[in-house]
Amino acid sequence: MSKVVYLIVCGAGPAPYANNFITAAQEQGWDCHVITTPAGREFVDVEKLEEASGHPVISEHRRPGTPRRGRPPADAVVIAPATANTICKLAAGIADTYALDITSELIGLGVPTVVVPFVNSAMAGRAPYRRAVAWLREEGVTVVDVEPHEPRTGGERMTNFPWKEALRDTG
Repeated sequence: MSKVVYLIVCGAGPAPYANNFITAAQEQGWDCHVITTPAGREFVDVEKLEEASGHPVISEHRRPGTPRRGRPPADAVVIAPATANTICKLAAGIADTYALDITSELIGLGVPTVVVPFVNSAMAGRAPYRRAVAWLREEGVTVVDVEPHEPRTGGERMTNFPWKEALRDTG
């Protein structure tokens, strides 16, 4: 039986390339389930991700009274690309989206969690972001050291996003 990884995709430049993570995960024996933030859903080709993973892409809570989705429990969680917004909210315990709600719960359950940031240097240099990264690390979350890009240059770094780095730290 393969291990299960939840890939949380945020609304950042590399998001359209999330299938790279799915392929790498599958090559290493992982069953990948994709969850997007609301902004992340706008950045991806949902059909392409569903075809690659073999599972529906989920972005919202199910409505009360509807059947559970039947997704297997996660053995690991990877947030990639992770925005400064998501990183700061996650560290502060704000779970105002399905993606943040699920991730917060899984961190609380001790599921290995890896965050792969895609942020610019202006955002990364702010105290709230630096504190958020430190708080997540204190909770045992792995935050991959990704060099922040200069503002307005993220487009140059999208295809070099370190999708495989996240898998190295999932256990």
